[in-house]
Amino acid sequence: MLSPSQLRRYVFPWHKAIIDLAHSCGRPVILHSCGNYTMILDDLFSLGYDGRHSYEDNIIPVEKAYEQFQGKIAVMGGIDMDFLVRSSPEQIRERCEAILQKTGCRGYALGSGNSIPEYVPFENYLAMIETAKRSL
Repeated sequence: MLSPSQLRRYVFPWHKAIIDLAHSCGRPVILHSCGNYTMILDDLFSLGYDGRHSYEDNIIPVEKAYEQFQGKIAVMGGIDMDFLVRSSPEQIRERCEAILQKTGCRGYALGSGNSIPEYVPFENYLAMIETAKRSL
């Protein structure tokens, strides 16, 4: 674990170089980052990331992240793994439909907060995927 000041000194300059290179080739850059990032949020915006993946309900629900970050960085994923495991397919559909309606699919990509492990009930995963497909 690195402190925000250590990230700024040792890690973010490399991120910036990689982001600039990708952008010079016309490619977007997406950051996957788990955990609480509130102390480095402004750094993430200023580095030039196009999107950020992974939101956890116990840190910031994806709906709230979208409200805060709209126009600054694309919000990707965020249907919390715990929610996917413990909720009914109908609850998953309702939440996915609500966020897609809220975002109008602008600056948001529906998905989970992480890779889908085998313990996620298949019908729950399908509820999320089918909702995404219907929004196309």
